[in-house]
Amino acid sequence: MADARTRARAVIVTNPRSGGGKTARYGLVQRAEDMGAQVWTTSAEGDATSLAQKAVEAGAQVLGVAGGDGTVSAVAAVAADTGRSLVVVPAGTRNHFARDLGLDLRDPGRGLDALVDGEPAQVDLGVLGSRVFVNNVSFGMYADALLEPGYREDKPRAFTAVAPDYVTGKQWVEARVDTPSGTVEFPQVVLISNNPYHLATPRWLGRRFSLATGQLGAIVLKRPTQAPPDLLRHLRGELRQHKRGAGPAGEGVVVWSAPGITLHGDVRHLDAGIDGEAVRLPLPVVCGIRPGALRVLLPKNRPGIPPERAVRH
Repeated sequence: MADARTRARAVIVTNPRSGGGKTARYGLVQRAEDMGAQVWTTSAEGDATSLAQKAVEAGAQVLGVAGGDGTVSAVAAVAADTGRSLVVVPAGTRNHFARDLGLDLRDPGRGLDALVDGEPAQVDLGVLGSRVFVNNVSFGMYADALLEPGYREDKPRAFTAVAPDYVTGKQWVEARVDTPSGTVEFPQVVLISNNPYHLATPRWLGRRFSLATGQLGAIVLKRPTQAPPDLLRHLRGELRQHKRGAGPAGEGVVVWSAPGITLHGDVRHLDAGIDGEAVRLPLPVVCGIRPGALRVLLPKNRPGIPPERAVRH
């Protein structure tokens, strides 16, 4: 057991609803307290941001977070702004940020090992105005699904409700996107990520091998002249064409990386998803990146790190 000074040093902010109750299912509160950390739980009276800020005011030198990517993003923003180290415990559903840090998603509690022997690493944060994102900002079908009532309880139903208009070409993103191939008007999908996604091999598709390139990743799926029967299959097909070396100009998808990406439009607002949370953003939307803005503490044993040969490829 750790002494009182150690307990005061680290505060873990946990969202008990994330991942269908993973915090309770994996006994994360007890495991964290046994390692000398305090655990503060989100509620209607205290969200993740306010709890993290209060923890810093109380003297915490390490902030931990156990929850989904939206909760992680909120605590990461406070950690970056106050110069605190962040410990990530993958207690959400998808855990994209934790996955790309190489953490063990099958046993979330192993992320707490960083409290004992954590190795520091500096990673980037995406920024959109006053918001930060650890994963991505999305526009189009996914963002609309987030706004559907009951999305958290029944995600397939939410996607089924919004997909038909996109699949038939009746719905698109009401914006123009500046790309290296020129401006794309009214795309079907826009995905801007904190560091680029790997697209070259199916085994690691959608992974980020680095979170410290200082670059945003962007994928823009153009609106086709004739709507494809399956929007996601269309996107996969376009990405395969891109991987085979076809130039982005004139293709259905544009993939690139840059330190800043902007969406313009004639409407006042766009619906978006920021790390899985639904938001409404005024235009223009300007995304940027803060290189090395966040210091994370990582356990020495990280089974999710891709092999070197995959990274080289």
